[in-house]
Formats: sequence, structure tokens, C-alpha cells
Amino acid sequence: MNAIEVNGLEKNFQLKKKTPGLRGSFRSLFRPQIEEITAVSDVSFSLKEGEMLAFIGPNGAGKSTTIKMLTGILFPTAGEATVLGFTPWKERRLMAYHIGSVFGQKPQLWYHLPAADTFQLFARIYELDDAAFKKQRDFLVEAFQIGHLLHIPVRKLSLGQRMKCEIAASLLHRPRIIFLDEPTIGLDVVAKQQIRRAIRALNEEDNTTIFLTSHDAGDIESLCKRVIIINHGRMIFDNRTSILKRQYLTKKVIDVRFGERLDSPFHLPHVETLKQGTYGVKLEFDAQAVSVEQVIQQIMNTRPFNDINVQDPPLEDVIREIYQNGHEP
Repeated sequence: MNAIEVNGLEKNFQLKKKTPGLRGSFRSLFRPQIEEITAVSDVSFSLKEGEMLAFIGPNGAGKSTTIKMLTGILFPTAGEATVLGFTPWKERRLMAYHIGSVFGQKPQLWYHLPAADTFQLFARIYELDDAAFKKQRDFLVEAFQIGHLLHIPVRKLSLGQRMKCEIAASLLHRPRIIFLDEPTIGLDVVAKQQIRRAIRALNEEDNTTIFLTSHDAGDIESLCKRVIIINHGRMIFDNRTSILKRQYLTKKVIDVRFGERLDSPFHLPHVETLKQGTYGVKLEFDAQAVSVEQVIQQIMNTRPFNDINVQDPPLEDVIREIYQNGHEP
């Protein structure tokens, strides 16, 4: 059974267009000009139960608008969609018992209360019996490693700690689908890894369907086997993550901070030096030509370093390359 079915989904917004000048301002006030903006256009896809999908694109591409339609927050201008058999914008209250959602910049935990209190409140909202609530809460506490955080007021938690509690709160009623909109934005490496492990455990334990948006290529690579890329409201890529990685995530950037001064130009075979400072370098290489492990080993052979960080190319660069290679619709 498909958890999500989307066919020709479209969303337009009408905005008042401002006319410059004093006379234009009076005209805009009494005879406003309306401009129609297309946020999502002809989006169609299906998602199987238990699948983990990355739904990605640059800012303003239509990701959040699509999620808001699939969770019943927005009505579409055209098209059809079902989530677990429900029409989201018509049966939102019934569907809410079966889905969860986390918007990275919009907290749902009570700011001045401990997360444990919000958990109890959610248990009442979702009409959970005590045994089911405690079992799921204990599983989530262990998966997200938040036992020591439950009785601390949310305002005193770090961003990473709060996000782990936010995601756990959205999973207390054991939703069949969880919508995650930028769940790791602004988090450090350790917090990101903990959240990714917990999401994988959730998928394996309950066969939960994961619908993820993220600007972090690490989230996509480590969690999802399939990726859809949306740009200017239209789908431009729908395929396996392995294909995206093999064709478009080949460039890697490494920042290295050494423990001693660099008195001569830094050079490694098959690696381009983008920037060199007194104690550090920024390097770029093609992972198809040489592996990350080989480059790191070469760096270790030159001199000791204090810190090293491997980054993927920005998704904006990936999308630009997809357009250049003729994958646009």
C-alpha cells in the first residue's frame, strides 16, 4: 500500500502588487493589482509505507508548501493527494492521529515547561492509554538519548537538545508517517548523528514512513534511498539517492587545521588547493577519482593536524548541475 499518493498538485498564492510613487500608492489602496505566484506546479509522486524519502531543493522551491498541503494546513489550487487514504485538507483532524510533523524553526514544546510535561499533554491530546504512552516514551527516550533532559525547562536546552525532544514529542502517538522539515538545521555534528540514528531506529522498529526535507546532504545520504528534487515549484529529479550521489555528489571539500605553520605551498596529487592560510588549507577533490580515505591518509602523511572537516557540495550547486545536464522537465 502507498502511504502517499500525489497527482498534479498545485498551489498558487495571490499577492497585492505595490505601485511605486504617491499616486501609485493611492491607486494600490483602492484598486490593488493582484499578482499570482505559483509555489508548487504539477507535482506528482507516490511513496510506499516504510519508505524514507528526501524531498529537497533550494529555499523557495516549494518544499514547505508541499508539506503543508500534505498535512492539511493549506488547500491546493489544483490536483489531488491522499495520505494514508485521507484527503489532508478535508480530513485533517482524523489524519492527525496517524501522522507526525516537525518544522525545524517552529517549536511545539512549551518553552517554559520541561519536555516531560509536554509529553504528558500530548498523551492526553492523542488519547493514549498510560501503558502505550509509557512504552513509546521509554523507547524514544532511549533512541534519542534524552533521559537527562526531560525535566529541564525547554528554554534552558541547547538547539540540538531541543530538536531531539521536539522530534520525540511528535512520535509519541506512533504515527505511521512523520514529516520532517529541516530537523537538523543549525545543529552540530554529534547532534545530527544522534538524530539520524534515532530516525533509522524508528523506521526499523515501527516501519514508519519518513518524509524528509533538508539542506544537509549528510541527512539525505545516511537516511534515504530515494530523493526527489524540486525547484521553482516543479520536480526535476526523482530517483535513487545512490544515483544522485554517484552523478552529482562527487565533489568533496576538506578543511584542515594543522598544528604547525605552513611555510610552503600545500600540494597533494588529484587534489586542488582552494585556499591556504598560515595554519590551514581548504581542499577540493573528485571522490570518483580518489576516495575520501585516501585523501585523508595523504594529509596525515604530510604533517600532524588538529582538526579536519569533510563537506559535500551545496545542494544549490547540485541542482544547477542537474539543469545543465538536461534533467529539467
